[in-house]
Amino acid sequence: MKSTLTVAHYLKENAELLANKIVDDIIGQFGFQVSETDISQARKVYAEFLSFLSESIDCEEGSVPEELLEWSRENGEKTAAKHHRISDILIRYPDTRMVFADFILNISIDFGLSTEDVVLIIKRVHHMLDVSINETVLAFERKSEEILEKTKRELRELSTPVVPIENGLAVLPLIGTIDADRAEHLMNHVLPKIPELQVERLIMDFSGIVDIDTEVASHIFNVYRVLALLGINVMVTGLRPELAISAVSEGIDFSSIETFANVKQAIESNKQKN
Repeated sequence: MKSTLTVAHYLKENAELLANKIVDDIIGQFGFQVSETDISQARKVYAEFLSFLSESIDCEEGSVPEELLEWSRENGEKTAAKHHRISDILIRYPDTRMVFADFILNISIDFGLSTEDVVLIIKRVHHMLDVSINETVLAFERKSEEILEKTKRELRELSTPVVPIENGLAVLPLIGTIDADRAEHLMNHVLPKIPELQVERLIMDFSGIVDIDTEVASHIFNVYRVLALLGINVMVTGLRPELAISAVSEGIDFSSIETFANVKQAIESNKQKN
């Protein structure tokens, strides 16, 4: 039997015991505290890693066990889900490499491996660690993007509520920075729900808008035109001078839109008409 296969069998049979020793050595290199939970998880992970290594020592160069890929992806996803930084994972790899290098060297001496065999095993370890890092980072980025997009959707929902005030009257407060995504959400998801609320008059309040550009201003004021086609009268409140200037520069006609300084004035005006 080849010496490398003997080492592979040794790693497989003693993975848990060896992993405990490796984890202790790695933690001893860290300049920071590691929780008992993380230590326990690390022992399990490195026992699996040694099993992966034992299976891959004599495999075709470049191959990596699917289990390692899955573990790395899960590691990245969990880190993102907990809102931790990817650097919390990456900072541990340099010390891990050094400990593994010493570990392989000691085993090589014990089993009388040739220089060629030592280089082969160390290359496999580094390759597996590199692939693990890549998969972890990619999974972290994918999960972070999913979380960010979900958060954006939730914020869009929260920042464009239609608030009924009394029979037939509701307020649509526009809050924060209006960008193209929020304008699209307003047109495609908020407007279709307004007729379902049996709204006859809608107050669009712009006082909470932090920033808006001319392109988005055009989209926002298209809301007025759409609602008019639906038979809903629109009143605009909180329109600041700079926003009005942006709208006028886009050729938006204010002459047919009722405007008020604030929501209170618009409500009072509606009561007088009723």
